[in-house]
Amino acid sequence: MTPPRTSALLLKFMGSMNLAITLLVALSIAAIIGTVLQQNQPYTDYIIKFGPFWFEVFQQMALYDVYSSGWFLFILFFLVLSTSTCIYRNAPNMVREMHEYRQNIQLKTLENYSNSCHWSLTQPQEDVQYAAQQIFSHNGYSARLKQGEGYTLISGMKGGASRLGYILTHLAIVLICIGGLIDGNAILKMRQILGQIVPETRNIAASDVPEMSRLGINNPSFRGSVSIPEGRKTDVLFLNYRDGYLVQELPFSVEVKDFRIEHYDSGQPKSFESDLVIHDERLEQPLEQTISVNHPLIYDGYSIYQASFSDGGSALEMIAWPLMGGDIKNKKINTKVGDELSMSLFADPWILEPSNFRLFNINPSDEPGRKFKNSGPSVQFKMRNKTGEAKEFLNYMVPVEKEGLYYYLSGVRSSPAEDFRYLYIPVDDKGGIDRFMNYLNALGDEALLKRIVTELNFPGSALPSNSAAQLNDALIKLVGLFVEKGMEGVTEQIEKNVPSDKREEVSALYIKVLQQMLGAVYVDVLRKEGVDVSLGVDENKAQFFDDASVAIGALNRYGSPVYFQLSSFVHHQASGLQIAKAPGKYVVYPGCAMLILGVFLMFYAPQQRLWARLEPSDEGLSFVLAGHAIRNKLDFSKQYQQIRAQFNRVLTG
Repeated sequence: MTPPRTSALLLKFMGSMNLAITLLVALSIAAIIGTVLQQNQPYTDYIIKFGPFWFEVFQQMALYDVYSSGWFLFILFFLVLSTSTCIYRNAPNMVREMHEYRQNIQLKTLENYSNSCHWSLTQPQEDVQYAAQQIFSHNGYSARLKQGEGYTLISGMKGGASRLGYILTHLAIVLICIGGLIDGNAILKMRQILGQIVPETRNIAASDVPEMSRLGINNPSFRGSVSIPEGRKTDVLFLNYRDGYLVQELPFSVEVKDFRIEHYDSGQPKSFESDLVIHDERLEQPLEQTISVNHPLIYDGYSIYQASFSDGGSALEMIAWPLMGGDIKNKKINTKVGDELSMSLFADPWILEPSNFRLFNINPSDEPGRKFKNSGPSVQFKMRNKTGEAKEFLNYMVPVEKEGLYYYLSGVRSSPAEDFRYLYIPVDDKGGIDRFMNYLNALGDEALLKRIVTELNFPGSALPSNSAAQLNDALIKLVGLFVEKGMEGVTEQIEKNVPSDKREEVSALYIKVLQQMLGAVYVDVLRKEGVDVSLGVDENKAQFFDDASVAIGALNRYGSPVYFQLSSFVHHQASGLQIAKAPGKYVVYPGCAMLILGVFLMFYAPQQRLWARLEPSDEGLSFVLAGHAIRNKLDFSKQYQQIRAQFNRVLTG
């Protein structure tokens, strides 16, 4: 026996059902991953979400861009080959079977079918033959007549197009996969392998991005995003690619004429839309159209979607309040989101980098019947010191309520991976920040502290000093240490200078003396405001003192020598657009239509066959009626019984 050739074995393997199912299962798993895991986000977002270890694992598996990964495109390509091979091997036979009435079937085969019946008749053969053909036609069967040696066979068939369903379904899979290959950036992946493109990782202007990181207008497919401020236009967009981005050039420019957003009563976004203008030399006049979510602008094969919104360079006026104590005045700062402002603070260079402005901040509400509340505008920025190290801040413009009290909130974090830690600056009777700042500055007023120490006349026997002068200096330094380093600094000083057996006693004394000093300074601040403190302070002012002291004790961890209070703004918005060019859809859409039609033909128009065999016998005429169906055998059996009953009425009635 001659062994099969290698080419025949390969052809059989490529067209096997097992291979196709395996590939389809692999694609299904990939689709699940691509649906559950948000794709094409900045790598920093994934690092925050998964941590360095799992980020690296998922990156090596290319899970951040599943549909453009090499292994996904390989599966698609292999599925195209496998399905095409299956079509090549089986389509000719299926086409023949669509027109094959199986007129060579044997009598024994007909009798062995579960749907088979035999009559012995005395009617003329011509009458029975005519009746059989009429009943076949009445039930939707096309028939063919064959005169055999001593018998006549009527072969009927309907649902022959079900075989066409198999062909259409397989062709649909091929077309859909080809569309996936076109829109899956297979060409881009190949260019990367060949070293023709390199993603840019620096935060630079689009015009400064080198050619190796730019894609021309001839790029066949892409999906990228761009944020355009109101009144501006662009002819490029950005594609997140691996650990960087690519700049995609457009053959036209997109202008955002106006951006509008509607909010619910809580302040949450309700809907947003953009008035776009397309500028193209090929147009006699610019094309204007309004887009909104799920209502894109389609132009020249490009789909422009309303995806998001952000700040478009809002103008900000902020007051810089010094946090170092002493009699230093505040200063107004004018800047805008996206700019970098260099400044000198306490003889050190700093850079202020406003990154975002939000008109609404939606937070959970403690009020009955309300899930959310609007905490008002906020500004997000970075303060970068002379070494280049930066901390990020989030400052609210209006006071925020907490347990019935109001505070100015300032969040701070060292990296995007951290949550904001908030500094709560209490609000004074006028709803401002002046009392807190006056209190902080008074704690740095050495002359005031000396006067207060003298007036309080602390007993010095329990303090680590040998004279009244040393005692006064120690108390002033204690206040300065608290302002500079908080209670942690005081505790550290005690542990450094006091024997361990006396630390508890000295700590209690230090805290008591510090509270008296802070209280005396606070009373002096109130007195200068014109508050009558002859009978002490009320509960609200006492609470303010506690909150202010806690806030001052936390300033050593704040990370900025000034507190920026947002005083006014001019809001400019930017529309976040997603622009896609997907020529593969013109292949996928027909493929989907073919898939629907093919599945319908296979499941709802199955192939069914009937045979009527007439053969003269000694008793008169032997008549055999048989039927067979590959699918839906139970339904076909019921139909066969109905047809059999029709023959019974005609032949024996």
